[in-house]
Amino acid sequence: MKIGDRVRFLNEVGGGIVTGFKGKDIVLVEDADGFDFPMLIRECVVIETDDYNIKRKPSSAPVSVQPEKKIIKPEITLRPVELSGGDKLNVFLAFVPDDIKVISNTSFASYLVNDSNYFMYYQYLSAEGKAWKSRSHGLLEPNTKLLLEEFGREVLNEIEHVAIQLIAFKDGKTFAQKPAVSVEFRIDTVKFYKLHTFSESVFFEEPVLIYDIVKADVPGRQVLVSADDIKSALLQKKDLEEPKNKAGRREVIKNNVVEVDLHINELLDSTAGMSNSEMLNYQLDKFREVME
Repeated sequence: MKIGDRVRFLNEVGGGIVTGFKGKDIVLVEDADGFDFPMLIRECVVIETDDYNIKRKPSSAPVSVQPEKKIIKPEITLRPVELSGGDKLNVFLAFVPDDIKVISNTSFASYLVNDSNYFMYYQYLSAEGKAWKSRSHGLLEPNTKLLLEEFGREVLNEIEHVAIQLIAFKDGKTFAQKPAVSVEFRIDTVKFYKLHTFSESVFFEEPVLIYDIVKADVPGRQVLVSADDIKSALLQKKDLEEPKNKAGRREVIKNNVVEVDLHINELLDSTAGMSNSEMLNYQLDKFREVME
């Protein structure tokens, strides 16, 4: 029994709250009216304990919260899979129509295809007059294809004269050194309007227009002849030591100056199946024959 307990009297009606003690046997009990009555402890029974001042023992020791340990997983660097025959550089520039069924009105995506075991730093550029604009640059992984850009027909005029620059290497292992590649070429943008110029390729599910950048370590042939180049070539003069008559070519010699008609219809009976670049190369080959 302690101060604050509520007790009931055994031999009398009533009870109250213990407010103090007198000696060992007497307890002071406050009734409902606020009066204290001395009562023998043995004649009181506790019916409610006031445990407000009881010092409670903690039910359990405080649990310290440990910060969650972050599990660091070791990085696993996987070497790229090397394919047999992949140590020869083979790189292609591909143009893929978004919808081949509406070729006259579709947009396009350009890809750089790396069919080799080499990493490559690349840069894709387009000519703007005598200057160049970088359209895309970065790292090209082995045996992959990389999206360079997506564009509409309004951009075709910007990519008539383009260039690809490449530096090939292997990471974390020895390799055969490859010379840096820089290839310029002209794109016949008329082909983007013709369905038959897009053909099947092992690199894409859709028909594509594809250009060789490097084939078996050999950079693609640079076709950079313009109309001004042809005009300049036609105006060149050279003394002819031994005139050569070629079938299908008309030559007129005046004052030791050879005049050659390089119109394609004068050189060939038919140009069926020939592209513009093929006809142009044929004209230049004939011109060089005369100049030899």
